[in-house]
Amino acid sequence: MKRLILTTCLFVLFASCTALADWNVGDPYKMHFPQLPDPGGWDVAFSDWVPQLADDWQCTETGPVDDVHIWYSWEGDSVGIIDKVQLGIWSNDLSSEYSKPGAMVWPTQTALPFPEDYRNLSLGEFTIHPRGGVKQQGWYNPVTGEYKEDDHYQIYQLNVEDIVDPFLQVEGEIYWLSVCFWMDGDPNLPGWKTSQNHFMDDAVYWTAAAGWMELHSPTEPYESLDLAFVITPEPTTIALLGLGALSLLRRRSTDGRRK
Repeated sequence: MKRLILTTCLFVLFASCTALADWNVGDPYKMHFPQLPDPGGWDVAFSDWVPQLADDWQCTETGPVDDVHIWYSWEGDSVGIIDKVQLGIWSNDLSSEYSKPGAMVWPTQTALPFPEDYRNLSLGEFTIHPRGGVKQQGWYNPVTGEYKEDDHYQIYQLNVEDIVDPFLQVEGEIYWLSVCFWMDGDPNLPGWKTSQNHFMDDAVYWTAAAGWMELHSPTEPYESLDLAFVITPEPTTIALLGLGALSLLRRRSTDGRRK
């Protein structure tokens, strides 16, 4: 039994020493709960017409936001090339009838006007992992109103890791995560998957004319839509958990010999 526990602890410690890549259900997180992708939901277009999509989360562990995972798909399952992924973190604006992103609190470079300030953000590396798909999913562009109910099957998980100069979140605070994909002229369009889990207010999308607007289903106007993402502990946190487990095991072994 002790050997099994030791092996498990060593495995956790070894895994934590490498960059956290794919996130799976049951893995650690530090937000209200993981907003898992709806396997039969919608994908909301990342395009020139929708330069910003955002959703809110509540911090459950003070510390840096340096690992973010989102789920997305491609329109018509026609896979393109993502040239760059850019993230933004915003305060929570409660001044209107629905909450929405307030001031951009990360990145700290905000000298250029919205949305050009995104280009000052330096990220770490991102990886992509296919997650399959068993149901047809819809495609939706909220700005143009265009939608297709049975458009694609495949789901992908995008992992942004080791973010340079990460944002320091504070336990109990509400923030908004925005995501933008840059395609560098690729005609194929990705879309951020909607979530099967709902938290507080709806996700939002940005238009130059109206600012942040609530995101609702195109077929059910009063049905709220949230977006699929999870924020996870940094690798050092997992490493400390592994070291703590090893320390506990060693102390128990020593106590056993003393008896």
